[in-house]
Parts: sequence; structure tokens; C-alpha cells
Amino acid sequence: MYAQRKAPFAPSSSPGSRYGYRPAPIRARIGLAMRRAMTFGDMPDAESVLRANGLSLAPMSVGDAGMTVSGTSVLATAEASDLDSGALKALVVPAGAADPDAADALTDVITRACTKGMPVFAFGEGVAATLTALGHDPEPYAETPAVLVTGSTIERLPDIAAVAAAAGRVH
Repeated sequence: MYAQRKAPFAPSSSPGSRYGYRPAPIRARIGLAMRRAMTFGDMPDAESVLRANGLSLAPMSVGDAGMTVSGTSVLATAEASDLDSGALKALVVPAGAADPDAADALTDVITRACTKGMPVFAFGEGVAATLTALGHDPEPYAETPAVLVTGSTIERLPDIAAVAAAAGRVH
């Protein structure tokens, strides 16, 4: 039943747990490159699927401006240096409005993650931004809702099941 619901929580058998559920165990902390009006494009459930697979998303500021999503201020809990130190195990580049002032900072975090051999998930407009930052031609991936870049390998993630399978490989 849990897998059918695609809920970000696993059932709990402990009698005192609130509502009978507890958060899925965290396997890895991954960076979320915050972008203006960020979304996951054609995959609005991507964030909950990543979390359900044990990945904790740590917002990273890639610009000087503060980030507000749906009227809520989001505070950065990770920095680009966390990619270098290994505190983060992957990077997520969501879809969102291109911010010319933050383009260099976004390119920097993408290249840092790839240099360290970390997987980079990209969604919507983030696909083109990620591939361009890494020197790849984004045109063949224009219709792809998401990709996973690992080293020199670019894997298409055509649906949420592919995102879940890719998230399960992050460690």
C-alpha cells in the first residue's frame, strides 16, 4: 500500500507515533540549487519521490537575492563548499526562471558537483542550464522532462518511476 500511495512517509508500527507514520530514513543529503519560481517542471511529485527514496534536500543559494517560494522565505542550509567537502552527495537543479545575476554561481555549483563525480538531477529548464554548464549540447534533450548527469553520462528520466530508480542509486 505504501508504494502505491507514493507518500514521502513510511508506515510506522510503533503505537505512539503520530498518525501512524514516520518520515522515511535519510540515506543522503543532497543540494537543491534554489532558482526563482523553482518547480520540477512536468514532474511536480519529484521532490516527494526524492525524499521517499531517502534523499534529504538541502537548499543552496546560487545568487545574492533571498529566495521566496509561494510567499514563504526559504533559507539556505547548504553552501557550494559542501559539495567540495562531501557533505552533499548529489545536486538537484530544478526548473525555474533564469537569473542572469546568478548564472555564474549556478554554473559553479554544477561543475563542482560533476568534478567531484556527484550525480546531478536536472528538471525542466534546469536540464538546459546543467548541460550548457557542462559543455554539452542541450538541444537533443529539449523535450526530456529530467536528466541525471553522472560524469560524462547523461541519462534521460522520462517519468517519475525513472526518477525514483535514479534516486535509489544515490549513496
